[in-house]
Amino acid sequence: MEELFDLKNFDLYKEDNRREVKKAKNGLPLSLWETYSAMANTYGGVIILGIKEQANRNWKTTGLKVSDREKLLDDFWNQMHNLQKVNVNLLDENDVKTYVVNEDLIILIYVPMAKREQKPVYINNDLFNGIFKRTHTGDYHCTKEQVKEMLRDQVEETMDMAMVEEMDLSVLNLETIHSYRNRHRVFRMGHPWENLDDENYLLKIGAVKKGKDRQFHPTVAGLLMFGEEYAIVDYYPEYFLDYREMLDPMIRWTDRLQSTSGEWTGNLFDFYFRVYNKIIRNVKMPFQMIGGNRIDDTPVHRALREVLANCLVNADFYIPRGIVIKQDMNCLTIENPGTIRVGKKQMKRGGKSDPRNKGLMKMFNLIGIGERAGSGVPELLSVWENEGWEEPLIEEENLPSRTILTLSFEKKMPKKSAEMPKKSAEKTKKKYEKILTLMEPKEWYKASELIKDLDIKERRTRELLNELVEKGMLEEKGVTKGKRYRKK
Repeated sequence: MEELFDLKNFDLYKEDNRREVKKAKNGLPLSLWETYSAMANTYGGVIILGIKEQANRNWKTTGLKVSDREKLLDDFWNQMHNLQKVNVNLLDENDVKTYVVNEDLIILIYVPMAKREQKPVYINNDLFNGIFKRTHTGDYHCTKEQVKEMLRDQVEETMDMAMVEEMDLSVLNLETIHSYRNRHRVFRMGHPWENLDDENYLLKIGAVKKGKDRQFHPTVAGLLMFGEEYAIVDYYPEYFLDYREMLDPMIRWTDRLQSTSGEWTGNLFDFYFRVYNKIIRNVKMPFQMIGGNRIDDTPVHRALREVLANCLVNADFYIPRGIVIKQDMNCLTIENPGTIRVGKKQMKRGGKSDPRNKGLMKMFNLIGIGERAGSGVPELLSVWENEGWEEPLIEEENLPSRTILTLSFEKKMPKKSAEMPKKSAEKTKKKYEKILTLMEPKEWYKASELIKDLDIKERRTRELLNELVEKGMLEEKGVTKGKRYRKK
């Protein structure tokens, strides 16, 4: 909680995606509960009652009386324990604090991020209209698709473990199955399942199950891993895999691999190895020498295998736009549909694995991919740090939900000397001024529209634009890559 609010820093805070202030002059505001739902369903945060945000975005107390403290707290806890108001109470008494600022009362309510099995957190006993999420400084109603996504993620038995009774094993590609078995045989020589026939082998790895008709039917995981694309799309209409290689700026893309092409199976197993082989061919990999011999399997190779597998096993294939992987000369972007189930903070910390598709995870584990549960992203960050590359960027989008991992293969800028901060601040100030000069009043701009004039990369442009939003000089709409900005 201290990372979100420290009384000593009161004058420095602004509203953002994890801090929200409310006047509360006439009692608890109705919007309090919308913000509670939004923060619980997103990353958590802190709601502060008794404060208003002024035009310059500075905070000012609203004159709540210290004598009203008990009445306001009683009202808050009564409603928090009322299932007709809130379906899940995530708080205990330690999550609510009171302070006196300029002789006025403020009430601090820390809202933790709800666990996957607790979501969606909704209000007013309304499952579809009482669910909110938070973006920047606002709370918004979740769409029905977002609600369904949270409901799918509640259960322990993941969606890919279900049996597809209306399909038989003819929808699975035999060549893919044998390719998988060969990899398993090499990785686990002498494994007890090695001599089983195909049907019983698939049963053991969770790719098929026996139905009431005593016949084998594919599981969803088996269909995704080994199926033909037409059968997968019959089950998941939004299923789509796309690899785009853009190594020549004069050509739209130098190579492209799509599940819809009809030139290959379009399943996850074949996509994984086709894409991985393209990535390692095009990325300038460091190599190691041991005993005079070159070692081709470096920490970078291992990290790329892990993040590629994580993309596939954490995808929500009900969500539109599918899996998209883009590669250019110095950057690799991996996008999958669905949010991060454990949250971005826990994902970076590692140690907790909660894949969206446990059946797929098991199958990848059996051939030596993704074995170290929950360690993929921390290992990735460590490898990139050791190589001196820019830190990987992890982003989440909404509408539709997406997780985007951007891997740069460019060296980080060297650390600046003690004399540099002033020059850096002056340079940033000039960039601010140029942005404001370039923008016409009432016109909305994308970050990409300003890159050429600013002569900096899009990532840095977005950082500057967001800083100007925080300073109250710009306003924004939209999310991540669709975000636009204009002068206030």
